[in-house]
Amino acid sequence: MASGVTNQAYADAVERLHADTATFTGTQLATVADEFLSVAGLLREQPRLRRALTDPSRPGADRAGLFRSLLAGKAAEVTVTALSTLVAGRFSQPGDLLDATERLGVDTLLAAAQKDGKLAEIEDELFRFGQIVAGTPELAATLSDVGAPVEPRAKLVGDLLTGKAQPTTVRLVQVALEGFGGRGFEASLNRLVELTAGKRDREVAYVTVAKPLSDAEETALAAKLSTIYGREVSLKVDVNPAIIGGVSVRVGSDLYDGTILRRLNAAKQAFA
Repeated sequence: MASGVTNQAYADAVERLHADTATFTGTQLATVADEFLSVAGLLREQPRLRRALTDPSRPGADRAGLFRSLLAGKAAEVTVTALSTLVAGRFSQPGDLLDATERLGVDTLLAAAQKDGKLAEIEDELFRFGQIVAGTPELAATLSDVGAPVEPRAKLVGDLLTGKAQPTTVRLVQVALEGFGGRGFEASLNRLVELTAGKRDREVAYVTVAKPLSDAEETALAAKLSTIYGREVSLKVDVNPAIIGGVSVRVGSDLYDGTILRRLNAAKQAFA
């Protein structure tokens, strides 16, 4: 959703959705989110439908009408109205409609979690599950296998997380399996962590250290980063003894690598 025309279509849909769901409970929002994500699944499977719904030669009202006829009786009116508003907009390419629909589902899931006061917990659960996957090569290979059907991988995630994590966390991990926004599984998880933090108006800082930080050290680092970035920072700390010492911090595209391992590698290259 990088282009201006796609962003405008998305903004119009969000405005319509907010107006129609202002009094919704978290449970009601979660139901709408599931419908958005189901439609995203349909668009993923039907490239011809994506092309028809984004055809620039057809008026937006006609495309919205076609979409309404497809969803008639299959989704709540609030879902149909928001997505019809989306479809009536302009898109740079057909795949943008899928990305926008999927993002609408994720954002609505997060809005439901925010109403229920669960955002911080979900953010932490997504990050910790990503760490578990990264530390288990066989599991990582299974969940990241884009050539394998999504259903058995989603069932595996459900078996691993149901009862141990928030239902929204499980649903978001399943979204990551689909390749959220065209990303791989690991990148999808990271993006979902960042969107969850963003819903709390926070940046995410991925921190790698050789040994665990004390509470005081975490507080000091978070405060320093908050000063730099002008907003609260949510630390995601990974302990990796292989870096020997020092600290690596990544915030968005910014990377500070002050690890001893990096210094040793730089010294080796200099001598080579």
